[in-house]
This record gives sequence, C-alpha cells and structure tokens, in this order.
Amino acid sequence: MAYRVSLKEFEGPLDLLLTLIGRAKIDIKDIFVSEITEQYLSYMDGLDELDMDSASEFLAMAATLLEIKSRAMLPRPQPAAEGEETPEEELIRRLEEYRAIKEACTRMKALEETARELLTKLPEEYPLPPQTYELTGLSLEGLAQAFRNVLERVARDEERPGVERRIRRDDFSVAACAYRILKRLRRGPVAFFDLFPPRATRSEVISVFLALLELVRLGRASVYQQQLFSDIVIMPALGGASGPDETDAVGAVTS
Repeated sequence: MAYRVSLKEFEGPLDLLLTLIGRAKIDIKDIFVSEITEQYLSYMDGLDELDMDSASEFLAMAATLLEIKSRAMLPRPQPAAEGEETPEEELIRRLEEYRAIKEACTRMKALEETARELLTKLPEEYPLPPQTYELTGLSLEGLAQAFRNVLERVARDEERPGVERRIRRDDFSVAACAYRILKRLRRGPVAFFDLFPPRATRSEVISVFLALLELVRLGRASVYQQQLFSDIVIMPALGGASGPDETDAVGAVTS
C-alpha cells in the first residue's frame, strides 16, 4: 500500500499535497513537516521490507516541502521581472515534471511485466546460393550492341514506304515475353534475333529484351556466343526452362 499523508488539513498522497500547496489551495503555514516525517517513519516501520525507491521519493518530497516552508518564513524578495519564473511557478513546474516521470515509470513497469510473458525467437540466417549470370563467351557490351541492332532494324521497317501501319494496343508484358521465351527454349537453343517476331514494335522489342535479361539473372536461361561477331545463342539453363508454367514465369519475373 502506498504511503498517504493524514493531517487535519489534508489526507492523500504526498505529491498531491505539494501540488495543492504550489497552487495555494493549502497554506504551507498550516503544514507541519515534523508530523509528516513521523507518520512516514511509522509507515516504514510497518513494512516487511524496506523500499528504497519509496524512501528516496519521500526524501525528495520532504526536501521540497522544507524548501517551501523556508521560503514562507523568510522575507519575500522583490517581485520577479516579466518573463522570470516565480518560486510558485517553479514549484508547480517541477511537480508536473515529477508527475510525468512517475507516470512514465509506471507505464514502463507495466510494459516490463507484459514483456516477461512474451517469448521471442532469434532470427536464423539462411544463406542464399550465389547468383550466377551465364554470358558464356559474350560481354555485356556485345549483348547491348545486338539489342541496338534489333532496334535499328525496327526503325528501318517503320520508315520503309508502302508498309501498312496499324495502331494496336500492346497485348504483351515482360512476364508474358518471359513465358514465351521459356516455352521456345523447350525445343532447344534459339538465336537472339529469332526471339523477336517479324514487324515487332519498339515496345515489344524492349519487353522481349528485358524478359531475356530477367531470365538470365534468375538463372532460367544462358547466353552464348562462340566467337566475336558470330550469332548470339540463347540456351536453357540447367533445369531452368524445363516444364515452364505461365504462372511460374510471371511470378519469377515480377517478384
């Protein structure tokens, strides 16, 4: 049970008494510190175990009470300048800070009690196998140059006179192109330029190329060039293109 002051003028917690004094609800001259001290010593004698936190709290409160009592007995100083904190305002501020800290301690103790009932599992490490990118005999610059060649071919087709042009809504995506490449690789290696359908639009060429890069990155396909300026060949990676599933391809590329 927490210590409570029991006086003629007041009964309740000591911090509330200080607050009321600071707000001039109770006259400090009517409060006897010696009586409060005697009550607290009797309270401590009745405890089975000494609570050092409570004792420290009481000492701080009693010291504050003595300070207030001393100020009341001494001549009052000149009125505080504008913006300067008066002794009463300082006391109220300190009491409010104390109360806020006390409430925070109570909440933290409740959280500690709750945490004791929780069991946590330390994270485990699952090392991933190193990513390998299969560009056998081919540099990234060579692959980029091949892509530029395809784009130039598309540009030439678009500029050719007499070619019928139709504006159509694109019905392909990178994931769909990846599925198409995997399906084609089931029949064996395929030349790089054969991946792009005739009269492919610029956006379709870009989607196919991005799909190829993703499949290489994910280890589903490999790119090979036997020698400089020879055809670039796309081959299925070991176990990477067998039994392709559209859902699997879409999930792999978009994840």
